[in-house]
Amino acid sequence: MRHFELPLLQLAGLAPALAVWSLLDRPLFTGAFSQTVTAIALAIGLSWFVLAKLRDHANSRLLSYVLPVNVGAFLGVISTMALLRIPYSGSLFVSGVVGAICASFLIAVYRRRLVKRHVVVAGGRANEIALDENYMPAPSLNDLEEFVAQGWRDWALVADLHYPHSERTERLFAKAALSGIPVYHFRQVAEMQSGQVKISHLSENELGSLIPDASYTFVKRAIDVAAAVCLLPLMLPLFAVLGLAIKLDSPGNAFFIQERVGFRGQKFSMIKFRTMRERKVGDDADARRQDAMTRSDDDRITRIGAFLRKTRLDELPQILNVLRGDMSFIGPRPEASALSQWYEAELPFYSYRHIVRPGITGWAQVNQGHVTDVNDVLSKLRYDFYYIKNFSLWLDLLVGLKTLRVIATGLGAK
Repeated sequence: MRHFELPLLQLAGLAPALAVWSLLDRPLFTGAFSQTVTAIALAIGLSWFVLAKLRDHANSRLLSYVLPVNVGAFLGVISTMALLRIPYSGSLFVSGVVGAICASFLIAVYRRRLVKRHVVVAGGRANEIALDENYMPAPSLNDLEEFVAQGWRDWALVADLHYPHSERTERLFAKAALSGIPVYHFRQVAEMQSGQVKISHLSENELGSLIPDASYTFVKRAIDVAAAVCLLPLMLPLFAVLGLAIKLDSPGNAFFIQERVGFRGQKFSMIKFRTMRERKVGDDADARRQDAMTRSDDDRITRIGAFLRKTRLDELPQILNVLRGDMSFIGPRPEASALSQWYEAELPFYSYRHIVRPGITGWAQVNQGHVTDVNDVLSKLRYDFYYIKNFSLWLDLLVGLKTLRVIATGLGAK
């Protein structure tokens, strides 16, 4: 984000807080006052930092996450103060929250109006860029050279830099870069537009660039275990209620256990709440594959199962898989073994998605929803590769925020 935004947010959060304190006619610089002001400034800085990190990823729609990120930051800070028994002023803190959130929304709206215009230079695979109000075809070379010569800074060039452009065009790219005008390779922009990594012509170097960060892999596992240990006791009463509802709705076990393919291609037993009527499945590969597919308006789905699928509550028992190390909270969804074998036979590089632990929710799920057809799975695989390539705490946080929206709307459920 721009350099002026954090001080502006700090001012917007602290100004109403100071006004409230003065209206209460309380002395300044007391313990509660100083500690509350410090807490407000810390929460504003944290939310600003997180929003800046989220903005680096595709489909991040910054305006949508202003409220949850700010609320999360302020709740985290106030909870820490309460646990450490640090005195604070509730009225001062609440006024700071309101001021900071209002300012965050205004800055997010302002940023949307300041988005750079991208000029797409024809040639090679640049035609993969989707043209809209922010991405437009390049005018003539004469006009582009004039723009660079005049020192314009509110635009950027996008081109297939591997394409053999003319010498004049190559000089234009160099002059633009030296003048401070961004020059992007088409793939950077295409991935940001779609949230996918194209995999039809991956080379060995590109595969190497998709190796996830080993240090974050360790941190992510620690976060998963801590979260699972904290959540499981809270979830047990809900498990009992949902299990009883499933058994009353249709005969059979409350839980459904299926062999899935997970981390490094290892098979494991994934547990979830049963959402379909129990049935017998044939022994041949085709029968197992057909049974593993869920179609729109599938008549095998029970009444309570439809609700569980729409709200994603059927996935909650996978917290046990997270504890065991089979899964993570966020990652590519594990496929049934029968489907995974089919996809590996049909799609190049499919097995590469197993380089990270599968998740209860993932980047493909929040952007695309549930799919089974091979053509749709290819699109899903591109989303998985984007996740692996951009593997980070901030992308996981973005997936978590998008998952809340999916739960609320039922997007992509079958």
